[in-house]
Amino acid sequence: MRNGVKGAVIGTVCAVVLGGAGYGTYNILSALNGGGSGSGPGGGAVSVKSGPPSTTEVKETTGTFFTAWEKGDASTAASYTNYPEAARALLTAYGDDAHITHVHITPGTAAGTTVPFTVRATVSYDGTSKPLSYASSLSVVRGQTSHRALVDWQPSVIHPRLEKGDTLVTGKAADPPVVAVDRDGTVLSKEKYPSLGPVLDDLRARYGDTTGGRPGVELAIRHEGSAADTPLLTLAKGRPGRLRTTLSASAQAAAEAAVQKYAESSVVAVKPSTGEVLAVANHRTDGFNAAFLGTLAPGSTMKIISAATLIDAGLTTASGPAPCPATAVWQSQTFQNLKDLAPNEHATLSESFARSCNTAFVKFADSVRVDSLTKEAEERFGIGQDWKVGVPSFDGRVPASGGPDTAANLIGQGQVQMNPLNMASVTATAMTGTFRQPVIVPLSLDHRRAAHARGLSQSTAGQLRAMMNRTARSGTAAGVMAGLRGDIGAKTGSAEVDGQTKSNSWFTGYRGDVAAAAMTQDGGHGIDAAGPIVASVLRNAG
Repeated sequence: MRNGVKGAVIGTVCAVVLGGAGYGTYNILSALNGGGSGSGPGGGAVSVKSGPPSTTEVKETTGTFFTAWEKGDASTAASYTNYPEAARALLTAYGDDAHITHVHITPGTAAGTTVPFTVRATVSYDGTSKPLSYASSLSVVRGQTSHRALVDWQPSVIHPRLEKGDTLVTGKAADPPVVAVDRDGTVLSKEKYPSLGPVLDDLRARYGDTTGGRPGVELAIRHEGSAADTPLLTLAKGRPGRLRTTLSASAQAAAEAAVQKYAESSVVAVKPSTGEVLAVANHRTDGFNAAFLGTLAPGSTMKIISAATLIDAGLTTASGPAPCPATAVWQSQTFQNLKDLAPNEHATLSESFARSCNTAFVKFADSVRVDSLTKEAEERFGIGQDWKVGVPSFDGRVPASGGPDTAANLIGQGQVQMNPLNMASVTATAMTGTFRQPVIVPLSLDHRRAAHARGLSQSTAGQLRAMMNRTARSGTAAGVMAGLRGDIGAKTGSAEVDGQTKSNSWFTGYRGDVAAAAMTQDGGHGIDAAGPIVASVLRNAG
């Protein structure tokens, strides 16, 4: 059509539309641009489709999408999705960055608008090729504005392990492979110790260049941000370096088995005499290393630091007064104890600690300074300092909070944030009186400088050990710690969280030269979930 004619027709169309003719703007413009969805065979308007795509539409849409994908035509394939720009970027990377060719897609039997399919392809790089095969699925939806049947775009359409922000790349591995071994030379693999996966990836990223390894060639998922790549297919093997860790294969096996019994659980075990991490395990649906990176209120396990604060401030002693009333009020906020805990106005600190009496600690909020707990945590237990563990870690937070949080922090609520690594270290410091920053690889490997703290006086450490031993023998932890011989101690905890029907379960304890701490989200009281995890690790890690 010549420009002048087309302009004249458009002008006529506008006049008709403005004149209120019985044609909708969408239908007329669609007809001008060759679209058939807005007009019937005789030029009349037809109704716009709505509702879920039909079986025919699902088949046609997926067929066209798969064909374009197979041909490497990212633009056409993306145009059959409801997020074409995001789809085009990932589909383009599929061929250009991931070097995936000879794609053949076999659709399975559709279940409504969901279509499973398998992909067989070839990954080639620098003269090396490997076959690639995997299964995925997609859904077809009705476009909100176009009303077309479109592929509901998700990164997982391209590969089931892709998430938002991920892409695929093929090339030399970002870091050389690393064979991590435990303190006795036993190889630690993801296959044998599944929850070590994130830790081993971090070790590879951090120490791959320093252990004498040579990178291989691999297809990998590159994540948004600083997370290490996730390998999917090795085209050419590299030469792994050997990295000795502080982990203990037997302790790690015990930790892995223990957390598997409770969903959303994490545990860490350390060696108090050295600070070496013996085990780290997580059982979580999101794969997050909450054992090292979690930031949650630790509940009454925090009372280890709180008790040390009261003793060091000269406010009381283990055998000194710490009354346990039914309730305690601080700045108009009422604090209560666990259900069925009988009040005792004549209780000592040791008794209130062993019974986990909240009100006993809250009553001291009038006497402690706003920053007393913060200084005790940082200067004596090393909390909040820059720990050089060897992999990323959150090193605890005990802010100098005023208002109601001054009291709440004393019982591990308020703004206090911890994880099992932090609480295992706190327990180790209480047991030995010396803060030894946790490490998972020797400091000498890369000349890291450990964090330092003053630690505890012999008197304070002795009182903490006695109170933790009482808790393990006859207090709230007695049932869980029953049967464990030798020098033992423990502290239970539960932390209430808004929006959860149950509190988070916390527990920390020691036996011999092993200290362990665990947390189970939505797990209830400390003895319900975290306690059995720690007891199992202490029983089997020695």
